[in-house]
Amino acid sequence: MRAIAIVALLLMAVPSDEITYSARSVNVAEPGTPVKITIFRWSTEDERRPIVTALAAPPAQPSEVAQNAARAGAARGRGAAGRGRGRAGAAAPPLTPIAAFTAALGRVPTVGYLWTNDITGYSIKYAWHAALPDGTERIVLVSDRRLGAYTTAWTTSTPDTDYTFTLVELRAGPKGLIEGKTSLANKIAVDAEAKTVGLDNYVAAAVSLATSSAGRASPPSR
Repeated sequence: MRAIAIVALLLMAVPSDEITYSARSVNVAEPGTPVKITIFRWSTEDERRPIVTALAAPPAQPSEVAQNAARAGAARGRGAAGRGRGRAGAAAPPLTPIAAFTAALGRVPTVGYLWTNDITGYSIKYAWHAALPDGTERIVLVSDRRLGAYTTAWTTSTPDTDYTFTLVELRAGPKGLIEGKTSLANKIAVDAEAKTVGLDNYVAAAVSLATSSAGRASPPSR
Protein backbone atom coordinates (compact mmCIF):
# COMPACT_ATOMS: atom_id res chain seq x y z
CA MET A 1 0.00 0.00 0.00
CA ARG A 2 2.88 2.36 0.85
CA ALA A 3 4.42 1.79 -2.59
CA ILE A 4 1.12 2.59 -4.28
CA ALA A 5 0.81 5.79 -2.26
CA ILE A 6 4.34 6.88 -3.22
CA VAL A 7 3.61 6.25 -6.91
CA ALA A 8 0.39 8.26 -6.66
CA LEU A 9 2.25 11.18 -5.08
CA LEU A 10 4.88 11.07 -7.83
CA LEU A 11 2.20 11.13 -10.51
CA MET A 12 0.55 14.13 -8.85
CA ALA A 13 3.90 15.92 -8.78
CA VAL A 14 4.57 15.49 -12.50
CA PRO A 15 4.12 18.91 -14.15
CA SER A 16 1.55 19.17 -16.92
CA ASP A 17 2.67 19.99 -20.46
CA GLU A 18 -0.72 21.50 -21.24
CA ILE A 19 -0.76 25.05 -22.57
CA THR A 20 -3.75 27.26 -21.85
CA TYR A 21 -4.63 30.55 -23.50
CA SER A 22 -7.59 32.75 -22.61
CA ALA A 23 -9.03 35.57 -24.68
CA ARG A 24 -12.29 37.24 -25.68
CA SER A 25 -13.99 37.67 -29.02
CA VAL A 26 -13.79 41.04 -30.79
CA ASN A 27 -15.11 42.41 -34.10
CA VAL A 28 -18.02 39.95 -34.13
CA ALA A 29 -21.78 40.28 -33.63
CA GLU A 30 -21.52 39.56 -29.90
CA PRO A 31 -18.05 40.67 -28.75
CA GLY A 32 -16.74 39.72 -25.34
CA THR A 33 -17.39 35.98 -25.57
CA PRO A 34 -14.78 34.22 -23.40
CA VAL A 35 -12.53 31.76 -25.21
CA LYS A 36 -10.28 29.24 -23.50
CA ILE A 37 -7.82 27.19 -25.54
CA THR A 38 -6.13 24.14 -24.04
CA ILE A 39 -3.43 22.38 -26.04
CA PHE A 40 -2.47 18.93 -24.76
CA ARG A 41 0.38 18.54 -27.24
CA TRP A 42 1.49 19.72 -30.66
CA SER A 43 0.51 17.62 -33.68
CA THR A 44 3.29 15.37 -34.93
CA GLU A 45 4.72 15.73 -38.41
CA ASP A 46 2.99 12.49 -39.46
CA GLU A 47 -0.34 13.92 -38.28
CA ARG A 48 0.17 17.29 -39.95
CA ARG A 49 1.47 16.07 -43.31
CA PRO A 50 -1.78 14.59 -44.76
CA ILE A 51 -3.74 17.68 -43.69
CA VAL A 52 -1.30 20.10 -45.34
CA THR A 53 -1.00 17.88 -48.42
CA ALA A 54 -4.79 17.69 -48.81
CA LEU A 55 -5.09 21.47 -48.99
CA ALA A 56 -2.06 21.85 -51.24
CA ALA A 57 -3.11 19.29 -53.81
CA PRO A 58 -5.16 20.35 -56.86
CA PRO A 59 -8.59 18.72 -57.26
CA ALA A 60 -8.15 15.06 -58.08
CA GLN A 61 -8.90 14.26 -61.69
CA PRO A 62 -10.46 10.91 -62.63
CA SER A 63 -8.14 8.72 -64.67
CA GLU A 64 -8.73 8.08 -68.34
CA VAL A 65 -9.77 4.52 -67.55
CA ALA A 66 -12.32 5.76 -65.00
CA GLN A 67 -13.62 8.36 -67.45
CA ASN A 68 -14.05 5.73 -70.18
CA ALA A 69 -15.79 3.40 -67.75
CA ALA A 70 -18.13 6.17 -66.67
CA ARG A 71 -18.99 7.04 -70.27
CA ALA A 72 -19.60 3.38 -71.08
CA GLY A 73 -21.79 2.99 -68.00
CA ALA A 74 -23.77 6.09 -68.90
CA ALA A 75 -24.26 4.79 -72.45
CA ARG A 76 -25.49 1.43 -71.17
CA GLY A 77 -27.80 3.24 -68.77
CA ARG A 78 -29.33 5.32 -71.54
CA GLY A 79 -29.88 2.25 -73.68
CA ALA A 80 -31.41 0.29 -70.85
CA ALA A 81 -33.55 3.25 -69.81
CA GLY A 82 -34.97 3.29 -73.33
CA ARG A 83 -36.12 -0.28 -72.75
CA GLY A 84 -37.52 0.67 -69.36
CA ARG A 85 -35.20 -1.55 -67.34
CA GLY A 86 -31.87 0.18 -66.73
CA ARG A 87 -30.17 2.89 -64.74
CA ALA A 88 -27.46 5.38 -65.63
CA GLY A 89 -24.10 5.24 -63.90
CA ALA A 90 -21.67 8.10 -63.25
CA ALA A 91 -18.27 8.47 -61.65
CA ALA A 92 -18.14 10.25 -58.28
CA PRO A 93 -16.94 13.85 -58.63
CA PRO A 94 -13.38 14.50 -57.40
CA LEU A 95 -12.86 16.11 -53.99
CA THR A 96 -11.93 19.77 -53.87
CA PRO A 97 -8.89 20.71 -51.73
CA ILE A 98 -11.20 22.09 -49.01
CA ALA A 99 -13.27 18.88 -49.01
CA ALA A 100 -10.09 16.76 -48.85
CA PHE A 101 -8.75 18.98 -46.05
CA THR A 102 -12.01 18.61 -44.11
CA ALA A 103 -11.92 14.82 -44.51
CA ALA A 104 -8.28 14.69 -43.38
CA LEU A 105 -9.18 16.47 -40.13
CA GLY A 106 -11.50 13.59 -39.26
CA ARG A 107 -8.66 11.08 -39.42
CA VAL A 108 -6.35 12.56 -36.78
CA PRO A 109 -6.58 12.48 -32.97
CA THR A 110 -7.73 15.34 -30.78
CA VAL A 111 -4.77 17.31 -29.37
CA GLY A 112 -6.67 19.95 -27.43
CA TYR A 113 -9.95 21.82 -26.98
CA LEU A 114 -11.32 25.29 -27.57
CA TRP A 115 -14.06 26.36 -25.19
CA THR A 116 -16.51 29.24 -25.56
CA ASN A 117 -19.84 29.74 -23.77
CA ASP A 118 -21.33 27.00 -25.95
CA ILE A 119 -22.48 23.85 -24.17
CA THR A 120 -19.76 21.70 -25.73
CA GLY A 121 -16.15 22.42 -26.61
CA TYR A 122 -14.44 22.28 -29.99
CA SER A 123 -11.91 19.50 -30.57
CA ILE A 124 -8.56 20.74 -31.86
CA LYS A 125 -7.31 18.38 -34.56
CA TYR A 126 -4.27 20.33 -35.73
CA ALA A 127 -1.84 22.25 -33.52
CA TRP A 128 1.38 23.77 -34.82
CA HIS A 129 3.68 26.54 -33.61
CA ALA A 130 6.93 28.29 -34.50
CA ALA A 131 8.90 31.22 -33.14
CA LEU A 132 8.95 34.40 -35.25
CA PRO A 133 12.06 36.62 -35.51
CA ASP A 134 10.66 39.18 -33.06
CA GLY A 135 10.15 36.56 -30.36
CA THR A 136 6.41 36.22 -30.97
CA GLU A 137 5.04 32.68 -31.15
CA ARG A 138 2.96 31.84 -34.21
CA ILE A 139 0.32 29.24 -33.40
CA VAL A 140 -2.08 27.57 -35.84
CA LEU A 141 -4.99 25.51 -34.54
CA VAL A 142 -7.76 23.80 -36.49
CA SER A 143 -11.02 22.40 -35.14
CA ASP A 144 -13.15 20.07 -37.23
CA ARG A 145 -16.25 22.11 -36.32
CA ARG A 146 -17.23 25.64 -37.26
CA LEU A 147 -17.08 28.07 -34.37
CA GLY A 148 -20.57 29.34 -33.54
CA ALA A 149 -22.22 27.22 -36.21
CA TYR A 150 -25.57 27.43 -34.42
CA THR A 151 -25.47 31.03 -33.25
CA THR A 152 -25.01 34.49 -34.71
CA ALA A 153 -22.55 35.49 -31.97
CA TRP A 154 -19.52 34.92 -34.21
CA THR A 155 -20.90 36.58 -37.34
CA THR A 156 -18.54 39.17 -38.78
CA SER A 157 -19.12 42.35 -40.77
CA THR A 158 -17.35 40.84 -43.77
CA PRO A 159 -18.75 37.97 -45.87
CA ASP A 160 -18.36 34.73 -43.97
CA THR A 161 -16.68 31.66 -45.44
CA ASP A 162 -18.65 28.44 -45.81
CA TYR A 163 -16.07 26.25 -44.08
CA THR A 164 -17.45 23.60 -41.73
CA PHE A 165 -14.19 23.73 -39.71
CA THR A 166 -12.42 26.61 -37.94
CA LEU A 167 -8.78 27.59 -38.30
CA VAL A 168 -7.47 29.89 -35.55
CA GLU A 169 -4.13 31.62 -36.02
CA LEU A 170 -2.61 33.27 -32.96
CA ARG A 171 0.31 35.55 -32.24
CA ALA A 172 1.45 35.09 -28.64
CA GLY A 173 3.91 37.72 -27.46
CA PRO A 174 6.66 37.13 -24.90
CA LYS A 175 4.69 39.12 -22.31
CA GLY A 176 1.57 37.01 -22.74
CA LEU A 177 -0.28 39.32 -25.14
CA ILE A 178 -2.33 37.42 -27.69
CA GLU A 179 -3.85 38.38 -31.03
CA GLY A 180 -6.03 35.87 -32.84
CA LYS A 181 -7.68 35.68 -36.24
CA THR A 182 -9.93 32.98 -37.67
CA SER A 183 -11.17 31.40 -40.89
CA LEU A 184 -14.76 32.46 -40.15
CA ALA A 185 -14.38 35.27 -42.69
CA ASN A 186 -10.89 34.60 -44.06
CA LYS A 187 -9.67 32.04 -46.58
CA ILE A 188 -7.07 29.47 -45.60
CA ALA A 189 -4.01 28.41 -47.59
CA VAL A 190 -0.81 26.40 -47.33
CA ASP A 191 2.28 28.20 -46.06
CA ALA A 192 4.82 26.21 -48.06
CA GLU A 193 7.82 27.84 -46.40
CA ALA A 194 6.65 27.04 -42.87
CA LYS A 195 5.11 23.71 -43.97
CA THR A 196 1.80 24.44 -42.31
CA VAL A 197 -1.69 25.62 -43.09
CA GLY A 198 -2.75 29.12 -42.05
CA LEU A 199 -4.79 32.14 -43.03
CA ASP A 200 -4.28 33.22 -46.61
CA ASN A 201 -3.48 36.82 -45.63
CA TYR A 202 -2.99 37.07 -41.89
CA VAL A 203 -1.92 40.72 -41.93
CA ALA A 204 -5.08 41.89 -43.72
CA ALA A 205 -7.47 39.73 -41.67
CA ALA A 206 -9.53 41.31 -38.90
CA VAL A 207 -8.69 40.40 -35.31
CA SER A 208 -11.23 37.97 -33.83
CA LEU A 209 -9.64 37.24 -30.44
CA ALA A 210 -7.94 39.56 -27.97
CA THR A 211 -5.97 38.71 -24.86
CA SER A 212 -7.35 38.63 -21.39
CA SER A 213 -4.63 36.33 -20.04
CA ALA A 214 -2.17 33.66 -21.14
CA GLY A 215 -1.33 30.42 -19.41
CA ARG A 216 2.15 30.25 -20.84
CA ALA A 217 3.98 32.79 -22.97
CA SER A 218 6.43 30.41 -24.61
CA PRO A 219 5.12 26.96 -25.59
CA PRO A 220 7.57 24.06 -25.16
CA SER A 221 9.59 22.90 -28.13
CA ARG A 222 8.15 20.26 -30.41
